[in-house]
Amino acid sequence: MIGGSDYAEGTHGPAQDDLRQRIAVAIQERAAVLVWDTVAIFPFSGTEFLEPDYCNRIGDVVVQLLTMGVRDGKIDPRGGGVAALHRIALERNLMAGRLFTFVYLLERSALDELALNDTLGATSEPWPLVAQTVRRASFELLAAYTERTQLEPSEAAIVDKLTTLYTRPLFDAVLGKELERANRYGSPMSLILFDVDRLSTINQDHGYGVGDKILERLGILIRQYFRQHDWVARYSEGSMVVLLSRTDAEPAAELAERVRATVEERLGLTDHRTDRPVRVTISAAVMNVAARAGAPIDRERLLADAESALERAKQQGRNRVVRVDSYSGTAPPPTAANA
Repeated sequence: MIGGSDYAEGTHGPAQDDLRQRIAVAIQERAAVLVWDTVAIFPFSGTEFLEPDYCNRIGDVVVQLLTMGVRDGKIDPRGGGVAALHRIALERNLMAGRLFTFVYLLERSALDELALNDTLGATSEPWPLVAQTVRRASFELLAAYTERTQLEPSEAAIVDKLTTLYTRPLFDAVLGKELERANRYGSPMSLILFDVDRLSTINQDHGYGVGDKILERLGILIRQYFRQHDWVARYSEGSMVVLLSRTDAEPAAELAERVRATVEERLGLTDHRTDRPVRVTISAAVMNVAARAGAPIDRERLLADAESALERAKQQGRNRVVRVDSYSGTAPPPTAANA
């Protein structure tokens, strides 16, 4: 590059500030195309397939953060954009490596688009600084995200130490987001609530060590029955919950029954202090919700219905599954007479 150019690398001034603004505007104008191009490739960049809707949400946030990094030369790790990206990553337990791959792919898409720009493109004088600015913004984005993850609560706030499942606070946050999505798209979802039968009696008769062993083994067993993107969490002392998005009622009920039968068959153990066998069973409630677009689902009401169904399973003799194909907040669909 010519040493006296206004766009000489490593210099600062009004020309560079103006260039940053122009690059940011160009990226923003092509944001939809950049996300489209990136999402077309990204879901297949790892072993786990990710839904296009989920990838689009990542893309919308990443392209805004990239624009910010280009315009301002920095990204605040405590800002709302980085926080939103972190929340989205947590929804699918997205590994940092895959997120970094997404940012890299979007950076490449941005550079490919900018290269064709009449005033900023590959044949223009400022192009080397344009490319440098975008790459630097991409780096700032990843650095801000990494710092944000260090600012978040420790793993103990995310993963339950005993069961190795997600914690209740994290599950509550995810459930709210999934209900919003189900309401937006009218997609079906299921919630399964499992509870160890007579856990308090087991603790009294055999000691809390035996009860903890049951919960530890149950956490491992339950996780094996569900998809990687299903949310499996410890709900309360002896209860575990599973959220299955875009799942029909019949498969959800079948899975709950298979878990119940497996627990009855395999999870019994022996109290080594007395050599007495300890029978282990679980009860379960399966809540199936056929969400309709524009018909909000109340989270607290849904959980209350699940707990009520679980209590019915206990009252009916335990070691059984109660299935409910709606929840109490569901209004009947409009008919021709009253539409």
